[in-house]
Amino acid sequence: MTGTIRPHTFSPRDLVGGHIAIDLINTVTARDAEPIDWLDGYPRLLEWAALTGHFAPAGLTALRRLAETESGRAELALDRTRELREALHDLITALVHQSAPVPAESLDQVEKHWKRAVASTRLTVRGTTPQLQLGVETSGLEYLNHELALQAFDLLRALPLERTRVCPGLRCGWVFIDSSRGGRRRWCDMATCGNSAKGRTHYQRKRASDTGSDGFPGGASR
Repeated sequence: MTGTIRPHTFSPRDLVGGHIAIDLINTVTARDAEPIDWLDGYPRLLEWAALTGHFAPAGLTALRRLAETESGRAELALDRTRELREALHDLITALVHQSAPVPAESLDQVEKHWKRAVASTRLTVRGTTPQLQLGVETSGLEYLNHELALQAFDLLRALPLERTRVCPGLRCGWVFIDSSRGGRRRWCDMATCGNSAKGRTHYQRKRASDTGSDGFPGGASR
C-alpha cells in the first residue's frame, strides 16, 4: 500500500469487520481514494489490539515493555503486521470480486506469515481438545503478528464469500462480513458511510429538482 501514515485514536466504531483479521485490514481507511494508514507506530498497534479484546492485558503490557527497550525490533514487527494486512486485503478482496487468478504474491505472503506463526506455537490440550498456543514468551514482539496470522488462516478456510463485502462508501473501501439477518447490509457502518451516501443522494435530488432537467432554475425548459 502506498499512502499516508496518520495518527488515529481507535474506537469501537472502527471494529466493524466481523473478524479480527478483517478489522486489521480496516486499520487503513480511504483505500478507494488516498489510503491512510492509522498504525503510526507499535504503541498504536497495541492500542488497537487492546480494543479488539482478543489479547490478554498482561500480554499487551509485556509487549509494551519489550517495545520500550527494543524499539528497532518493535518497528520491524509492525512492518511485518502491515505486510500481513496488505496481503490479506489483496487476497480477500480478490476473492470477493472473484478476480482470476487470485494474486499469487498475496497467497505467498499469507503462507509465509502463517508458517512463521506455527513455528512459534506450542501444542497443548485444553480439556480434551488439542490446540496451538502462542505467547509473548515464544513470539516476543511478533506475538500480535503471529496470532493474527493464525486467526487469518482460520478465517480464510471458512470465509463466507456471499456475506463478505467491500464498502462502497466515499473514501472508505473497508471490508466487512455481513451478519445481518437478511444479508442485505451494504455499508460498513450505516452511521458513517450509509448516512453520508443518503445525504449526497438527497442533495443531488434536491439540486436536480431546483434546477430542472435542462439546467434552468425551477425546472424551466427551452
